[in-house]
Amino acid sequence: MNPIALLLLAFSMSTDAFAVAIGKGASLKNPRFLEALRMGLIFGSIEAITPLIGWLIGNVAASYVDTWGHWIAFALLVALGLHMIYEGLNPSREEIEKPSRHSFLKIAIAAFGTSIDAMAVGVSLAFVEVSIFLAAGLIGVATTVMVTLGVMLGRAVGSLFGQKAEIIGGLTLIAVGGWILSGNL
Repeated sequence: MNPIALLLLAFSMSTDAFAVAIGKGASLKNPRFLEALRMGLIFGSIEAITPLIGWLIGNVAASYVDTWGHWIAFALLVALGLHMIYEGLNPSREEIEKPSRHSFLKIAIAAFGTSIDAMAVGVSLAFVEVSIFLAAGLIGVATTVMVTLGVMLGRAVGSLFGQKAEIIGGLTLIAVGGWILSGNL
């Protein structure tokens, strides 16, 4: 696989994480660059690890990952999206300030939900002549950059739309889950 194809693969693997990051950034109170970078690093690390796991699994579980991976990602993202919509619609939330950062667990769950497809890609890379470590590293770096930018873009969206930004973020998560389920991402 040539380097340009690897770069395209890396950035295509990070598009769903970028969309989720916009929603996550919108649900925070004025996220700073360091918080955006923290989220980017968590997403990027998980997104880099999953193709390695997929590559190791190889033929043994290829049908399982292909069959259930989209459903797992869909369920995780819909659950997180519904939670964000609930929080956005909760009337008592107007009195409570937005958090300044998300917990590691919330970020990791969202990152895992968007990285299931990277695991399936890792399975397929086991049958192609490619350095899996280079591919996983590029996917991780691309995701770190895209998520960091997405959180900062979400900050602007959050200041424009206020409380409704969390609802928009939740709907975005559900839409990304639907796209993953349909095989478009």
